[in-house]
Amino acid sequence: MIDPNREDWELMQAVSDGDEAAAATLYDRFGGLVFRSARQVLPTRAEAEDAVQEVFVRLWRTAERYDPARAKLVTWVMLITRRHLIDRLRRRRVRPLDLSLEGEPVGREGAASEVPGRLELEERHNLVLARIQELPVLQREVIERAYLQGFTLREVAEQLDAPLGTVKSALSRGLARLRDRMADDHRVRGELG
Repeated sequence: MIDPNREDWELMQAVSDGDEAAAATLYDRFGGLVFRSARQVLPTRAEAEDAVQEVFVRLWRTAERYDPARAKLVTWVMLITRRHLIDRLRRRRVRPLDLSLEGEPVGREGAASEVPGRLELEERHNLVLARIQELPVLQREVIERAYLQGFTLREVAEQLDAPLGTVKSALSRGLARLRDRMADDHRVRGELG
């Protein structure tokens, strides 16, 4: 049986050695997951795409430090992603406003209020996790494995010993239900605020 931790370690060693095929493999495995995470916290698609590039540069620069005994590769990638996104949000907060010749802020009206703070991000993250726990078992399992653990749907189907079509429809139904519950939460918060 192939040890996935060993394969992950070998992949990261190849990335640290500058192997372009290994870097492409790393991106193929985690690019979508990193993008979804970035898109959840950054206001535009362009900023999320920039963040993905920056995260993969960080992964490339720190690849030799990956230790499969300390964390699964997906956990390590998401930790670096989370740190990068928090750093990016902090930089946005401390960046001075652009001023016109008259000394008035221009082009960024309300920018500070658009960027969610760390506490707000953690609150939203915890709310999403709580809502995931409320889903039916199969939907919850599929979402946790695909989105939080980074497995492909084919891998999830193998792990759960379920047909791929069943896994895909559970993911679709689970995400729809999750979106509805999050929209309800947002609506209630708006009514209370």
